[in-house]
Amino acid sequence: MNTESIFLKQQQLGPMDNFIYWIGDPKTRHMAIVDPAWDLNTILSTIESERYQLKMVLLTHGHFDHCNALDEVLNKYDIPVYLSSKEAPSLTPNVPQLIRTDHEQIISLGDIDITCLHTPGHTPGGQCFWFQNQLIAGDTLFTNGCGRCDLDNSNVDDMYTSLFKVLQILPDDTIIYPGHDYGDIPNDTWKHQKETNRFL
Repeated sequence: MNTESIFLKQQQLGPMDNFIYWIGDPKTRHMAIVDPAWDLNTILSTIESERYQLKMVLLTHGHFDHCNALDEVLNKYDIPVYLSSKEAPSLTPNVPQLIRTDHEQIISLGDIDITCLHTPGHTPGGQCFWFQNQLIAGDTLFTNGCGRCDLDNSNVDDMYTSLFKVLQILPDDTIIYPGHDYGDIPNDTWKHQKETNRFL
């Protein structure tokens, strides 16, 4: 997605059909990567080809498949890493650049304000990133699915609260961008998901 006010790129990488995301401010040419994993060469070539300056890493949660390229990225770029303050210690990367986020905290990327929405359930520190009617949902919400709640540190009651209370603030025309390509379409509107997603 390219408009005058935002750059947003969805990129599928790895054997688990992960989506990583790129958010960019066309005015300042500042960029964030969400959930860097699996393929450092592709990540680095994307930064080079798009001609943005990588300024931060945003993590939706701490599972290995969403951050297994983090250390390699930080070896190339000395940038902050944002992760929920509620994430389990066992899922928290041991990096000096780590900044812990609170619910509804705003992170500024150039002229783009990104709101952190804490959405526990899949992990205690699951969070979504909401900006300009886009929601990068990690493993909280997929197109016609939601994150697993049968893993260590998962909690089905927390997931229910995240889906039906936290995300209910979203306008119907918000575009949902999931953490995995598990649905029949790579993204969808919140309105349509409320009509078709069996977990909603």
